[in-house]
Amino acid sequence: MIDRISSVQGVGASVRRPAAADAAQQSFRTQLLTRQQESQSIAFSKHARQRAEQRGIQVDDELMDQLSDTVEKAQAKGATNILAFDTTRAFIINVPNGRVITAMSPEEMKENIFTNIDGAVIL
Repeated sequence: MIDRISSVQGVGASVRRPAAADAAQQSFRTQLLTRQQESQSIAFSKHARQRAEQRGIQVDDELMDQLSDTVEKAQAKGATNILAFDTTRAFIINVPNGRVITAMSPEEMKENIFTNIDGAVIL
């Protein structure tokens, strides 16, 4: 009886996927990681989007690139919450999440005291 069991081939052997399936899975994994990295660079919270619209702050590709660069620099310095601003707008950004928390116009910047930030960046 032992001879019959040991002569059965393929029992206990690992199942091998075809090379095409491995390549497709690797391609999907690569694309997924790329998309996640792109999406993690910077995003606006719902509140920040609403504030930007209400306050007439134009959110375009150039601004997104500036904010993304700002977040990368702040991460390198170990900052967690920053104020990124220029003469026409200001943004509070949570650096670890890469998320803009709120957006402000110049009038609002004059009246505000910014707390709970550990860095400021001029755009």
